[in-house]
Amino acid sequence: MRLTEKVRRLFGGNPRRVQAAALPWRKADTDGRVEIMLVTSRDTGRWVLPKGWPEGPESLSQAATREAREEAGIKGRAEAEEFGRFYYSKLRGSGVEWRCEVAIVPMEVTRELAKWPERKRRTRQWFAARDAAALVDEPDLAELIMRFADNPREIAA
Repeated sequence: MRLTEKVRRLFGGNPRRVQAAALPWRKADTDGRVEIMLVTSRDTGRWVLPKGWPEGPESLSQAATREAREEAGIKGRAEAEEFGRFYYSKLRGSGVEWRCEVAIVPMEVTRELAKWPERKRRTRQWFAARDAAALVDEPDLAELIMRFADNPREIAA
């Protein structure tokens, strides 16, 4: 157990919650470089990965696949294992801050849907990996995006 988690438990506070995020990717038609799809968040319009809480007995890979379909309207081949994790704080409506841990699951996109559940609340867009990394707010996520873009086949194998 990490020291920060021990201190949190000693002094109270909310436990860290694990979310699953899809890292939607494809090879660009023109030069074969990796492109990453980002979506806007519902509240602030920030660029983020499609992510959410696992439901019931879902694995992280299954949750990431579902979130990608619901938030970005995409389908594809998600890896069974996560690629990495990043952390962020989520401010709940009650004013309580949750420390969230996000497991990133690479997903090679094979289909973009015309209609999906959150299409009126979010924008989806493809970006060159370097641009996607520059647009996300979390430095650890930006680093993971760039690391993935350097070797997607090795990581997603």
